[in-house]
Amino acid sequence: MRSIATAIVTSVALLVSAHGDDSASTAPTDVVLLKSGRRLEGSIVKRSDRRLWLDVGPDVIVFDMSDVGEVQNAVGESQAIRTVDSLFTTATDLPEMSPREHAKIIGPAVIKVSTPAGLGSGVIVNPEGYAITNAHVVQGETNLRTTIWLAQDDGTLKRMEIDDVELIAVNNQVDLALIRIKHPEGKPFLCAPVVLQDGLEIGQPVFAIGNPMGLERTMTQGVVSTTSRNFNGLTYIQTDTAINPGNSGGPLFNTRGEVVGITNMGIRGGESLGFAIPARYVKDFVRNREAFAFDKNNPNSGNNYLDPPPRKDFAPPSQLKDASGG
Repeated sequence: MRSIATAIVTSVALLVSAHGDDSASTAPTDVVLLKSGRRLEGSIVKRSDRRLWLDVGPDVIVFDMSDVGEVQNAVGESQAIRTVDSLFTTATDLPEMSPREHAKIIGPAVIKVSTPAGLGSGVIVNPEGYAITNAHVVQGETNLRTTIWLAQDDGTLKRMEIDDVELIAVNNQVDLALIRIKHPEGKPFLCAPVVLQDGLEIGQPVFAIGNPMGLERTMTQGVVSTTSRNFNGLTYIQTDTAINPGNSGGPLFNTRGEVVGITNMGIRGGESLGFAIPARYVKDFVRNREAFAFDKNNPNSGNNYLDPPPRKDFAPPSQLKDASGG
């Protein structure tokens, strides 16, 4: 096994060509297109967000993803097995890829959510059009609009706006909302899987896609700063990924393209201090959405957790003021 260099790629390409007759079989092959213009065929034995290992027969070549222009899998982009859990999807056997690759694949699952008071982001988590956003994005609003991007056969994205948005449930406690949109062409939506099990580690690469300051489809990336930052009794993912107004409600992805959190806030005046709601809260919210169901005729429906009144008297209770000395 050897690491890639430009000179090695040239020699390997010639080696593969020289053995072309020996590999003339009907077995499908993976194709790696390098930025230098070289094309290599073989079997991908492993890949991560930074490197790719390609078995070309006489050798296994290691590529830096910065040198790779495109990867064409023999049996599709992913062999992952997807399942529907409640109204969100999960997946297994997802390959690790770079944020650049993921942006092409799952980018269309990210939407923009607009209201008369402002805008935020969201992510489609179910082929039927169910999407997650922040409660504060839709708070007090019933006139919702979403902007979606539909993948076309030529690789481009078609921008469309949807006015018919149904608000399903709102949980102000964890700042999550569930909405539903209808596909303009009556087709299933491309959706992003929610991570099956929490397993984030400090320093793990993550990236976000959203609409900060109205700048549509902006991708930022960074690492997990900590997995358990506590605010008001809730735990958040802290990341140095840039999170700005307009990112609210958008997804935070890992290198497998799974939603590990929903971005919801940053610290004003601070740098690289962004936060996301962990996926476990998202899954619990969706599974128990009936408890937070939104009723347009009764906007106060659902469970609202109010802050207790502040304590006014800090002295001991009068009944304890006796001669017992207790």
